[in-house]
Amino acid sequence: MSRALPLSRKLLALATSSALAAPLALAGPASAAEPGTYTVTPLSFTVEAGGRSCVIDADLYRPAGVDAAHPAPAVLATNGFGGSKADGSTDAIGKAFAARGYVGLVYSGLGFGKSGCLISLDDPRIDGRAATRLVDFLGGTRAADDGTRADFVTKDGAGDPRVGMVGGSYGGAIQLATASVDPRLDALVPLITWNDLAYSLAPNGADRATPGVFKWQWANGFYLMGEGQPLLVPSLDPSRINSLGCLHFVTDACDTVRLLNSGRYRDADTEKMLDFARSVSPVSYLDRVKAPTLIVQGQSDSLFNLNEAQDTYERLQARGVETKMIWQSWGHSGGQAPGELDLGQGNLETSYVGQRVLAWFDRHLRGDRSVDTGAEFAYYRSWQSGYGTAARVPALSRKLYLSGDGKLVDNRAKVARGSREYSNWLVPTSHSESSLTGLIGLPDPRPYDIKGTYLGWTSAPLAAPVDVVGSPRATLRVVSPKAERVQDSGDAADKLVLFAKVYDIAPDGTKTLVNRLVAPVRVPDATRPFTVELPGIVHRYETGHRLEFVIAASDDAYSGNRGIKPVTVTAAPEDTGTLELPVVKGQVG
Repeated sequence: MSRALPLSRKLLALATSSALAAPLALAGPASAAEPGTYTVTPLSFTVEAGGRSCVIDADLYRPAGVDAAHPAPAVLATNGFGGSKADGSTDAIGKAFAARGYVGLVYSGLGFGKSGCLISLDDPRIDGRAATRLVDFLGGTRAADDGTRADFVTKDGAGDPRVGMVGGSYGGAIQLATASVDPRLDALVPLITWNDLAYSLAPNGADRATPGVFKWQWANGFYLMGEGQPLLVPSLDPSRINSLGCLHFVTDACDTVRLLNSGRYRDADTEKMLDFARSVSPVSYLDRVKAPTLIVQGQSDSLFNLNEAQDTYERLQARGVETKMIWQSWGHSGGQAPGELDLGQGNLETSYVGQRVLAWFDRHLRGDRSVDTGAEFAYYRSWQSGYGTAARVPALSRKLYLSGDGKLVDNRAKVARGSREYSNWLVPTSHSESSLTGLIGLPDPRPYDIKGTYLGWTSAPLAAPVDVVGSPRATLRVVSPKAERVQDSGDAADKLVLFAKVYDIAPDGTKTLVNRLVAPVRVPDATRPFTVELPGIVHRYETGHRLEFVIAASDDAYSGNRGIKPVTVTAAPEDTGTLELPVVKGQVG
């Protein structure tokens, strides 16, 4: 974990400038003026949150002509982590929807901008309850601190405003948190957000019950952003200060980051950490969400990957909640593509995702039941224009076998007998990404793996293009006597760690790690086979390209093995590992 310090110092320095004022909101600064006129009124709301009394800083966007006799539905939004109501992307939400006739209420989340209280990670019991105070205002049952009342919002009943929410990342999870404690919300559009923070910050592609592998770059970067908030917006507000050891977060959040950085995961401490991370995550409260939800997730996102959105989508659908899902190009790791949604550029009407958002609100907020809200599932395709659509997320449809000679074959009978070995070093020997470069604009070296510290299995050159949409799955059996001897120590950090990933190899040998995504694995039991769910991708493998499945001993964006743990992988036709792919077009093998 010692490499985290220089990055943390760099982030803290950047946090004192405007460069990270809106790191995780919707893309781009506001620019061209929107059609339509509206007024903007600063408001404040005193709330009780997490045992503290504090003030929420908000802006009310009121379209011209909207009054008690001519009410309009409302859109509520807040910032991404580290931002505020005033950053160029969050206020763009208020402007964009007010220009289209919606009442907008945009606010700085608890602990950010000029809003008080501690950062509590969108906890429904704290952040969610605080947001209901703003819904009360829109419903006309409570006034702002200056006495302003909203008697101009469409209502479904006394104190029940017609209101939707939209926003990205931290501004996405708050929607689900609020809907879990307030049934008055009528429509949600969470973008690029999480399902389970335990998985987000320490993913385990093999077993969610076993503590995963720490994303030290992402987690420490955001921790520094949060603790640096008093430097971004100096304030004497005592509600924003916790203690010297945990300045601006709730204590459980600081304890979680310290435990992850410690590299020691004893059972009792780990259970507490997992319980807290999940308590502030949709995975723990989706059963209470009833509002129609349009989920938008980014393909280029190593923080909150596509699997998180799919977990939320499937859980809501199973309960009968009206839910649709879009996998757009961009996320926390970059990936903005021409024509994709960018509220700062005012392209709601011209981007595919923007049109879907407008239709979602037209149907559920304006009540136009004739509006078509689009496909159940849609995904951006970099290789051709237009989004692909389907009735559901594609299922695994193609199984390949890991041969002892390093080939990836399509028939068990083609598997060659053999065994191969790799070992980790005391320093990382593989690189997938420098996690924060997508936010701070620094160059990132190409992914690599050092010989002897990974194993790869490569397909034959493809006879025709192959399109993969969804999450690949691998089933593996490894032999690691050193891991076996210590894996039951009571400290999960002693278990074997490895990283699974899929490359695209061009005819000239150039290797591309799709969206720089990997599946970290802390193997539950090295004496048994285990299954790995890889991050979801949308990718075309072109004619003549080869697909390579790799397991590596380390990755410099994550914590790694404790001690040296050599690994052997054997193969035989009757017993070998497999890789399954959700192929929607073409054949591998």
